[in-house]
Amino acid sequence: MTRRTRIFIGILLIYTAGIAFLLYRVVSDIDPRYRESAEESLVETSQLVASLVEQDVIAGAINTARLEPLFRTVYAREFSAQIYNLHKSRVELRVYVTDRSGRVMFDSLGRHLGADYSQWSDVSRTLAGLYGARTSRDVDGDPRTSVMYVGAPIRWNNEIVGMVSVGKPVQSFGQFVEDARMRTIWVGVGSALALLLLTLIVSVWLVRPFGLIRDYWTWVRAQRSLSLARMARRAVDGVRTGFSEMRDALTGRNYVADYVQTFTHEVKSPLSAIRGAAELLQEPSMPHAERERFLKNIEGETQRIQEIVDRMMELTALETRRTLDRTEPVALASLIDDIAISAQPAAARRNIKLLVNIRDEARTEGDPFLLRRAISNLLDNAIDFSPRDSEVLLTLETTSKLARVSVRDRGPGIPEYAQEKVFEKFYSLARPHSQKKSTGLGLAFVKEIAALHRGRIELGNASRGGAVATLTLPLLSNH
Repeated sequence: MTRRTRIFIGILLIYTAGIAFLLYRVVSDIDPRYRESAEESLVETSQLVASLVEQDVIAGAINTARLEPLFRTVYAREFSAQIYNLHKSRVELRVYVTDRSGRVMFDSLGRHLGADYSQWSDVSRTLAGLYGARTSRDVDGDPRTSVMYVGAPIRWNNEIVGMVSVGKPVQSFGQFVEDARMRTIWVGVGSALALLLLTLIVSVWLVRPFGLIRDYWTWVRAQRSLSLARMARRAVDGVRTGFSEMRDALTGRNYVADYVQTFTHEVKSPLSAIRGAAELLQEPSMPHAERERFLKNIEGETQRIQEIVDRMMELTALETRRTLDRTEPVALASLIDDIAISAQPAAARRNIKLLVNIRDEARTEGDPFLLRRAISNLLDNAIDFSPRDSEVLLTLETTSKLARVSVRDRGPGIPEYAQEKVFEKFYSLARPHSQKKSTGLGLAFVKEIAALHRGRIELGNASRGGAVATLTLPLLSNH
């Protein structure tokens, strides 16, 4: 099993464990919530029955004569009540009354008349003036026979002379608990599977912009004859491919693979040149001038590899940042003037005139070092693509909320085929005067800097020829 497969399986296990833990907590909490609801109803019922019994208390003596015919009639009643999925046809409520010593004076079921209940918590606590409740089993070892009891005191002249305990079998609302548990489990499992499927679909769609269905349809149209078995195998292979791509996307493999692939592609050319030059230098009869030329070529290609590595490390460091570590107000006008002065020697070597047009004063919040790097990169590109004896125009203008730094050259412009690729890593066009390419990381670097400053970078062709790059940045709030 590969490392990326283990990572992907680990992610799925963590997701499954999280969903399982959440369901466990929700399901285990259902029964206590139902018991609390039932107990609250029993509290009110016990108080009602206690008030009824108190009507017949004479000189502290409890008279339960009216309770026996009442419960005999209640238990004999016939009715039909459909409560959601539960059908109820008989009363299961039970009541017993004790005197002040805890001896049973009345039992609605007639089972424990005369028994000593003084040790039961619902009886002892209620007779002591406290809240009394208990849950006991009619049959030891069988939790299905559990009954909840709640007590209420019987008073005469503010003296507790006895108590009433109202009980309800847990099984009577246990069906609601089981039904709620099953519904919760099914909903939870269904939601988890739906979320996993949605993640699969979205991930596949993001990794495969044209979608698996379009790929499959293209394959079907290319077939001269259709076979159901072959079509089914193709569909399964497509789904398997999409699943693998989703796994790779989740583990970050595609990102790393793209970097490695593009880096390898860019380094391959200078390495080939170095290897070829090294092989030729092994010839003993090579003239001194030729040897110097090949040594200079090796030095140049080595420097190119070094530039690629340095730029790639800088770009990777930028991509891992989500916010700027340090910001300060940056005066763009003075920054542009400084950049133009620094670029003047490179422009003068090819007799290129740098023009600076500051239409508005502007300040933005950001990192002055990174902004200098971004604008310098745009200006260097403009100089590289400008013909001799031409000019490069550097402009600063503002709107109500934005500052725009534009760099325009008089070069050949951007070919149509390259307009959508100029910001891709390692993509570079040959310079007109030297036919050499750069590392192809400069504009990607500028794009990351713009994003860190909540701005954007655009590159296109000017209306009267040449290319124009525009860096848009937010102005400070006081402008």
